[in-house]
Amino acid sequence: MAEDRKPAGAEPATEAAAASSGGGGIKAWLPLILAVVLMPALAFGMTKFVLVPELQSSLGLKPAAEGGGGAKSKSGGDAKKMSVPFNKLLVNIAGTMGARYLLVSVTVVGTGGEAFKAKMTENDAQLRDMAMGALSSKTLADLEKPGARNLIRAELINGFNNVLGDNAVQEIYITEFGIQ
Repeated sequence: MAEDRKPAGAEPATEAAAASSGGGGIKAWLPLILAVVLMPALAFGMTKFVLVPELQSSLGLKPAAEGGGGAKSKSGGDAKKMSVPFNKLLVNIAGTMGARYLLVSVTVVGTGGEAFKAKMTENDAQLRDMAMGALSSKTLADLEKPGARNLIRAELINGFNNVLGDNAVQEIYITEFGIQ
């Protein structure tokens, strides 16, 4: 009789284990599925509607909906972009005691059409002096950094806008960049 009791007691336990493992298949995966679907959506929503507007307000920038392309098209003649080349800016590299030099040509792009081009021509000497001063302060290590050209662009845009006023310069393209 002892043998009859063991199998009878073991059967309900194995049935319960089989029922719990077989019935919980989708329920076991539900948290993972929800995490995979909801987390990217939550991250996108937080970035778009919370983080980006907060950064824009702290930096003093207008949101894309307010300051989009509509304002530029309404202004008429100011929306026309004009490019002015600055060729062959040759400067000594800082810290090389005149043994190494940098040759840079840039194209300056700004809004205002012919008025921008006239303003650039009128201030040519001052703009070249500012650009050469900024470039000659760079060391060889500064010029070899991965983001050196972007830093040079930003520095030249700020310097040119200080000389010209009204944030006239929008872009600077480096068309020639040589270190000797």
